[in-house]
Amino acid sequence: MITKQKAVLLLSGGLDSTTTLAIVKSENYDIYALSFDYGQRNRFEVQTAKAVAKVFDVVEHRIATIDLRAFGGSSLTSELEVEKNRSIDEIGTGVPATYVPARNTLFLSFALAWAEVLDARHIFIGVNEVDTSGYPDCRPEFISAFENLARLATRMGTESSEEDTPITVHAPLQSLGKRGIIERGLELGVDYALTNTCYDPSPEGLACGGCDACILRQRAFHELGTEDPLEYHTRLQVN
Repeated sequence: MITKQKAVLLLSGGLDSTTTLAIVKSENYDIYALSFDYGQRNRFEVQTAKAVAKVFDVVEHRIATIDLRAFGGSSLTSELEVEKNRSIDEIGTGVPATYVPARNTLFLSFALAWAEVLDARHIFIGVNEVDTSGYPDCRPEFISAFENLARLATRMGTESSEEDTPITVHAPLQSLGKRGIIERGLELGVDYALTNTCYDPSPEGLACGGCDACILRQRAFHELGTEDPLEYHTRLQVN
């Protein structure tokens, strides 16, 4: 009997992390999903992650609590306004107000800690081509640097034998834009109605339709000629 490899996967319940989960599931890993309640504006995110993890029948799903509102510095963890109705050019320029200082560094550190306990040599994160322009902690050089840190800073990394699989941080969406991500997910049977992409949902949990995440998502579905199954408070009129 062949033993499956274990993987720790960061799961927000959004479009990107859910597609990553579908990819990893198709590659036959034993998946341990990790989500965060970090004081984010989208309080529905954790419930969405729970639903997605259940559908994909992961081995275990844990939710870690970190209060990043203690520091703020982002429209997702403070009273700063979420940017709305920006053009594609604006979205692709500079670091947005939704950047959360050191978020992926913290999330990957938690994933690494759990991976070491599990003796899991694979960590997956859903960063992608669209994120690289505005979010420094989504860029390939950051992922590579963290992977190197993981191998240097853990017992699992420093005491590994030559036969052991090195600790690897995988970003399978790194070269894909939103359209490519959705195409890959649909090939794998992802139900995107389950996902929650919005940065600033209504009190009832409806996606706002105007934040960067909602705009990019709706445009990608439009480009594919496919209906976005997510319900929006105000749906984007895409020309």
